[in-house]
Amino acid sequence: MTHRKIESWLTDMDGVLVREGLAIPGAPEFVKALRDAERPFLILTNNSIFTPRDLRARLSRSGIEVPEESIWTSALATAQFLSDQIPGGSAYAIGEAGLTTALYEVGYTLTDSDPDYVVLGETRTYSFEAVTKAVRLIQGGARFIATNPDTTGPSTEGPLPATGAVAAMIQAATGRSPYYVGKPNPMMFRSALNRIDAHSETTAMIGDRMDTDVVAGIEAGLETFLVMTGSTAAADVETFPFRPSHVVDSVADLVDLI
Repeated sequence: MTHRKIESWLTDMDGVLVREGLAIPGAPEFVKALRDAERPFLILTNNSIFTPRDLRARLSRSGIEVPEESIWTSALATAQFLSDQIPGGSAYAIGEAGLTTALYEVGYTLTDSDPDYVVLGETRTYSFEAVTKAVRLIQGGARFIATNPDTTGPSTEGPLPATGAVAAMIQAATGRSPYYVGKPNPMMFRSALNRIDAHSETTAMIGDRMDTDVVAGIEAGLETFLVMTGSTAAADVETFPFRPSHVVDSVADLVDLI
């Protein structure tokens, strides 16, 4: 199936391993195979609400057992990026524990007084007051960073406005566009590769979205696998100007490659 030797794996979470809180058939076996073979791997998610500990517990409830250090979120990638740019800097953060904890852990100070950055992440309850504060800080010179460009997120009642939608509102008010760290920015994949000391030529990315997982994997130089268990249908693949290395039904088809 593959023309490269795959030594390390990156995989999206929602739509690849879990869907609506339930494990996708074959996902627990796939992750167990990775762990048994001691293959370096990371589970990637653009969701910046939750900490790796939260996500580990969520996956465990679905029957997928992973250590916290095998989870890489857009919040962690954003915090790492900011720490590389301005070590020990300051930020005004709009987000939840996943983002604020990640910023604290890289030594950032959270403040609403002359911060180096305004950092926008996912939250269940966006405050207009917080958005207004962000607008004024950016107009005052703070750099504008967002964890991910997703404009909507899922909920049991239907789509919810997400980071990208709120970022667009702030951009319209300030005339300043944010730098997005999460997928499809290959920056998130490169930081993930560095975290597990992996090389792009021997790493594969598994995703369910052409416009984030696959395109970022291609741009980062990875072998890419598109699964049909998430948001992309087989007919959709032909509408994009790029192609994944492989299209498979689910991660269950990839266990034998480990």
